[in-house]
Amino acid sequence: METKPDSSVILSVRNLVKSYPIQGGLFSREVGSVKAVADVSFDIKKGETFGLVGESGCGKSTLGRTILRLTESTSGQIFFKGQDITTLAGSELRKLRRQMQIIFQDPYASLNPRMTVESIVGEPLEIHRIGRDKQERRERVLNLLDRCGLRREAISRYPHEFSGGQRQRICIARALAVEPEFIVCDEPVSALDVSIQAQIVNLMQDLQRDLGLTYLFIAHDLKVVQHISSRVGVMYLGKMVEVSTSDELYHRAKHPYTQALLSAIPIPDPTRKRDRIILKGDVPSPLNPPSGCYFHPRCSKAQENCKVTPPTLVDQPQAQGSPHSVSCHYA
Repeated sequence: METKPDSSVILSVRNLVKSYPIQGGLFSREVGSVKAVADVSFDIKKGETFGLVGESGCGKSTLGRTILRLTESTSGQIFFKGQDITTLAGSELRKLRRQMQIIFQDPYASLNPRMTVESIVGEPLEIHRIGRDKQERRERVLNLLDRCGLRREAISRYPHEFSGGQRQRICIARALAVEPEFIVCDEPVSALDVSIQAQIVNLMQDLQRDLGLTYLFIAHDLKVVQHISSRVGVMYLGKMVEVSTSDELYHRAKHPYTQALLSAIPIPDPTRKRDRIILKGDVPSPLNPPSGCYFHPRCSKAQENCKVTPPTLVDQPQAQGSPHSVSCHYA
């Protein structure tokens, strides 16, 4: 499928599929597959934060890693700045790495405990041959630490000497080292204390404003996503079920699954009450997803055709003029 060039769009995902084979039997033959990402399409504009939410195991992190080519897609296309990057290899793929980076979820597991901060943040500079010599690279590392709110003396210390929030700042500095345009933030605050989460989110917003960054922000905390995101996509069992601007989604959600997620957000005012939507049953196994609409076994609006015909993500007319796409027969 060809995409029309659009200078405002930095990333376009078209019909992306990522399947993992299931092997069984005496000779470990492939007996089936699990679709972690099932025919997903969306765009991200330059300078915006696209939030991606959904329950654990819905394919959010797999989608992020597939976009960066850390995991190879099964089918579909990924366009970065108008170029199809699914076929890149060798030196072309290495050049792409400079423009697209990732911040991992766990700041404890994503840093090598045997490396100093200077080595951790400076390694991408060496790999991509940025800086004339060791002294210039060291100065770049010091500037990155300053920008990310870390003391300069941290450069000679090891990861175990830092708190979780400080470690995540080191991870952010490492991601910024090669001056990327697009960063996948894979649940970057979920492993941190609530008080520290706000500091990291504010830092990321400041960096986005100062450096013109574009984020794909993956999270399961809907309040954090509402705060940082320009637009939001909701995933369920590998599929995108709703995409809209943050304000439109949080005030006028249309998909029954999104409505259930939003109803679970705590309200700080004890005098106010929100009607909870309790979903029946459990999330179906991706090994054997339901026929038709994947959500129909848990949906209160489901009709007979929902069990047979899979819905597609289509634009909904909006009086407010905000783009809003929903994958539901009865939204």
